[in-house]
Amino acid sequence: MTVSKAVEELPPESPPRDAAAAAAAAADDDDKKGEIQKFPGVVRARIILFQKEIDAKLAKKAPPPPPPPPESARRVVVYLTSLRGIRQTYEDCCATASILRSYGVRVDERDLSLHAGYKDELRAALGDGAGVPGQGRPLPQVFVDGCHVGGAEDVRRMHESGELTGTLLKACDTAAAAVAAVGKGGRQLAPPSEPCGGCGGVRFVPCDACSGSCKVFVADDEDGGAFRRCPECNENGLVRCPVC
Repeated sequence: MTVSKAVEELPPESPPRDAAAAAAAAADDDDKKGEIQKFPGVVRARIILFQKEIDAKLAKKAPPPPPPPPESARRVVVYLTSLRGIRQTYEDCCATASILRSYGVRVDERDLSLHAGYKDELRAALGDGAGVPGQGRPLPQVFVDGCHVGGAEDVRRMHESGELTGTLLKACDTAAAAVAAVGKGGRQLAPPSEPCGGCGGVRFVPCDACSGSCKVFVADDEDGGAFRRCPECNENGLVRCPVC
């Protein structure tokens, strides 16, 4: 086959389209592209609306938040332990309490090893049955103005980043202000830098009724009397310090 014959067998060139028809076709293509872009936007908006409705229903079914610890307004409440059975836990409790006291705010240290009632407070405040050694989050656990902040690592992280300063100074009274306010009510507290003269800062003292034995003798005319459980103290024969 020669070159000239191959050229002759080529199909004829398509005639040029009219300019108006070309413009109409281009406009039609643009409309289709706009519809394609608009359609995903409508779907996305409907998905967002549907998700909001689901979130609202879940929020109504969610249980109410747990109550704050008792007497926790405008202060820091630290649930800790003074037992040294687990060294890491004891060191975390000491370090956390030391960090919080360094800010000069009102710190309420609640030792679970001295009073079992603090365990119930912590369970209720966490709302998940945790907070007791061996049953969930380890000690210490910190609350600021009734809001749960976290444990030792959370306090250490906030302290190093400077976040703890604003949180404590905004939500808590200073220790000096708390001492002055209580002093006006007729009770004299020790300055923030000094331990309490009644309990040495432990916040508990031996019970006067049973001398710490948890038993008192109750006289009875029929059998001469018997020893009963002391109603004044806790399981360790301790009562709250009347001074602080």
